[in-house]
Amino acid sequence: MTNEEHPGIPGRGGALPPEAPTPPPAATETPKDGSEGRRRLLAGLWPPRVTRAQLVVALLLFVLGLGLAIQVRSNSDNSALRGARQEDLVRILDELDNRTQRLEDEKQRLDDQRTELENSSDQAEEARKQTLEKERQLGVLAGTVAAHGPGITLTVSDPAGAVKADMLLDAVQELRAAGAEAIEVNGVRVVVNTYFSGEGGELSVDGRRIRAPYAFKVIGKPEDLEPALNIPGGVVQTLEKEQAAAEVTRSEDIVVDALRPAKQPDYARSSSQ
Repeated sequence: MTNEEHPGIPGRGGALPPEAPTPPPAATETPKDGSEGRRRLLAGLWPPRVTRAQLVVALLLFVLGLGLAIQVRSNSDNSALRGARQEDLVRILDELDNRTQRLEDEKQRLDDQRTELENSSDQAEEARKQTLEKERQLGVLAGTVAAHGPGITLTVSDPAGAVKADMLLDAVQELRAAGAEAIEVNGVRVVVNTYFSGEGGELSVDGRRIRAPYAFKVIGKPEDLEPALNIPGGVVQTLEKEQAAAEVTRSEDIVVDALRPAKQPDYARSSSQ
């Protein structure tokens, strides 16, 4: 058998059939699971790239936030008036109004004295009267003359001996702020340089020993003096915390007759001399 008889068999002298084209390799697809996006986001965020302008803005925001925090904290701090009853707050406001009114009255009185002095036909006599009145007022304040008028009596009982010198001094200061014009404590006249000393149960006023109960005789407007002692966190509450009892009694006529000797200055002289 010759090759011509079997043309389709290789090696037999016949022509080979044409080969089929090889298909191209399939393209490999990268899975899209978001990992590439996260990697780029992290690369953009870290390390941070901070400019000078951003640092300045951050510093300003920090200072502003710190100031706001301090302001809020200061506004929220506890105080003696926080949580006070409405009646107590109204009483405190009334006391402030009364103090303002007293200052206005004093100003008006001085204006009237000036007007009387200017319009008086006998200015020398008017000046003498005003001088004597001023001398009497200064004598009351200095404790060299007796005084009487409306006021209150504050009696402090101290069975436990817990009342300290600074508590009595606080009472005097509160009374002065409320308009007290003359004060006497257990027979000792209180003046501008009065001091308290000693420990509980062994107290002294200007070096003179005093014992409980401590009796304050005060001349002034009772409507101002009594509320000043009873304000929240004031004298009465402080004494009660120390197991002491404080009683305030109003009176139409309080007599303060404990006197201080008039002391002549050693060096000071009147500038009019």
